Parts: sequence; structure tokens; C-alpha cells
Amino acid sequence: MQAVEIYLMFALVALLIGLSKGGLGGPVPVSLTAPLLSLVIPVSQAVGTVVPLLIFADLFALYFYWQRWDLHYIRLMLPAAVVGVVLGTTLLATLPNEILRDVIGIITILAVAYRLASSRLRSIRYEPRAWHGIFAGWASGFGSSLANVGAPPFTAYMLLQPNMQPIPFIGTATLFFAVLNALKVPGFIATGTLDIQLLLEIAFVIPIIPFGVWLGRYIVIRMSPALFERIMVAALFIMGIWLVIT
Repeated sequence: MQAVEIYLMFALVALLIGLSKGGLGGPVPVSLTAPLLSLVIPVSQAVGTVVPLLIFADLFALYFYWQRWDLHYIRLMLPAAVVGVVLGTTLLATLPNEILRDVIGIITILAVAYRLASSRLRSIRYEPRAWHGIFAGWASGFGSSLANVGAPPFTAYMLLQPNMQPIPFIGTATLFFAVLNALKVPGFIATGTLDIQLLLEIAFVIPIIPFGVWLGRYIVIRMSPALFERIMVAALFIMGIWLVIT
């Protein structure tokens, strides 16, 4: 694969991360990062190398939503999320690239299915249980470390909580995934999943992230977020199918 194609793909990924942190499309643009990068580099590198970019973007999100989180849910989900991170990192470092492509393709398709069903979650008659949050934390940590797709289980659980308001929801998600991304770094470095040399080579894309944050907030004001999300979900579905069949 030509170096210029890898650099262009990372530039696109940086833009998608910025758009997501700017409020456009929620976690959907981030879910595209691993499938996109796995087209040009091995899956483990695709997942590992993008984490520092996510951490950089998390700093912007933490600034906007500082102390607007609910620590009850963080304390409930984070310990199990750590277990999920360890398991996901182990699989990411040991499974063959072909199997990982299939796994990420399937996870991507499941993320699409979740997104299509998420609007109905609030209508479900639900009785909160602590173990639901523990399981959601584990699944989020596992999905996040294996494919940077940890948002669906976290979001599904949070949407079902009674009287959950948008700002605490976003703030809690911001803190949870900022901590989760930071926790992934030691394991990714130890297993070689985070390629430091590749990260240095693509460091020029980092300024694209704050531009993407600004662009996301600009577009949200002028464009229907629902339209953008439909475009992203369609792209996710196509990418997931492509990874599974190729």
C-alpha cells in the first residue's frame, strides 16, 4: 500500500474523530476509524495507532463537559471495563489479521443494528439492575479495545436509565471513554499494537482533529444531524459487509 494512501486515510480518520467530538453523528464517525484504517494497514495497527488521536480529541470533549458527568455510573462500569480492555487487547494482539477483519466487520454490523434500534430503547419498560451496568462496562471495554467500538453497550445502558438528561449523559460518556482510552495505552504499547513509529509518521494529522471539532459544531447548527448520521450508518454497514466478505 502506498504511503500517501495511508496518510490520506489517517487524515480522514482524524477528521471523523473531530466531527464526532464536535457533536456530529455521536459515536458513529469514531466507529468508522478501525474499518477504514484496516483497509490500508493491519487491523491491530489500525486499532492501536488511532488511540492517541482519540485521547487528543478527548481533551477537547473533557473541556466542554468538565464535571458534567455522573460518577455513579463511572464507578459502576469502569472496573468491569478494565477487564474488558485486558481481554480485548489480548485478542487484538494474538488473533490473525484475517480473523480480526471478520471480527471487526461483524462488530461494525452489530453497531449498525444497535443504532437502528436505539431510538426504541427509551420506550422499553425497564427495571434497572446493577449487573446491567457491570456487563455494559465490560462490553464497552472489550469493544473499545478490540475495535474502538465501545459506545453501543454503554449508550444502550445509559439510554435505559430513568430521567437521564442529555448533558449528564454526554458528560458521563466523555469521562468514561477518556479514561478507557488512556487505560488502553499501556497494554497496546506492551503488545506492540500501538506502533510508535507509525504514530510519529502520521502525527501531522493531529491539527485536523480540532478543525474537525469546529467543523462538526458548525455543521450541527446548519445541517440536520439526523441526515449526517444516516450517511455514517450507511457507510458503516457497507464497510462491515466489505470486511466480512473480503
